[in-house]
Amino acid sequence: MSTQIEQEQTEEQTEAEAEATEPAEQSPQERRLSEKKARAEAREREQQAREEVREADETVRIKVFRYDPEVEGKEEPRFDDFSVPFFKGMTVLDALIYARDHYDSSLTFRHSCRQAVCGSDALFVNGQQRLGCKTQMADLDDPVRIEPLPHQDVVKDLVVDMEHFYEQMHAVEPYFQPDELPEGEREEQRQSPENREKVKMSTRCIWCGACMSSCNIAAGDNEYLGPAAINKAYRFAMDEREGEIQKEDRLEIIEQEHGVWRCQTQFSCTEVCPKDIPLTEHIQELKREAVKSNLKFW
Repeated sequence: MSTQIEQEQTEEQTEAEAEATEPAEQSPQERRLSEKKARAEAREREQQAREEVREADETVRIKVFRYDPEVEGKEEPRFDDFSVPFFKGMTVLDALIYARDHYDSSLTFRHSCRQAVCGSDALFVNGQQRLGCKTQMADLDDPVRIEPLPHQDVVKDLVVDMEHFYEQMHAVEPYFQPDELPEGEREEQRQSPENREKVKMSTRCIWCGACMSSCNIAAGDNEYLGPAAINKAYRFAMDEREGEIQKEDRLEIIEQEHGVWRCQTQFSCTEVCPKDIPLTEHIQELKREAVKSNLKFW
């Protein structure tokens, strides 16, 4: 009985603490003051930016695509201009972050590692798919035009919906499925240096979606697996540790109507890949493998 009472007291105490930590609802006056303070801080940041631009030895101008379907007056796509102080080594992502932090906090784009590994900041910069964190402002013509990836649904500003891209990547079953595992508990699944060298470039994919965005076939065929997914299939199908049964199943996936045969070898995916993966070559090699797997000698 005492245990039950203690438990009830503990629950009441927890609820009271939770209520105490919840922010109190603001009154209309408090909300107006809060909004006024936020506007004042925004004006101060913008004023600071303008002073920094005036004092800077060199500046760059960026034209950024803007679109927000949830805010009245911003449903129509447009471009906003921002002047940004230039420094040696400045990237497109650096310029966007400066514009967001000093001019408009609602400017929306994806970024994470800033080391060309996460693949989250793929953008359309001066007419080409590029990684924002890898692209040097010094290498671009002024003004720098920054847009979301083409052939993708825009969610807001520079953010596109990547759901379909991820579905295509997962469609090729991008994981090992060996026919059998080593007998020893600590025995490795060994790979020869030669085979590792063969698949090495295909392992560098960072799922940025730049290649898919550049592909004219993917733009017109929503079911096409796309260069990134086919490259991922290559990475496993060409690995000598892959099981023969699974390799056949994987080839069946990529040789379907919307698989490797839809590629027209335009090399656009290879040209824009930020990791220099020979995507078109991998697609052509999988075509040859698909043909060989269907040859019958009798």
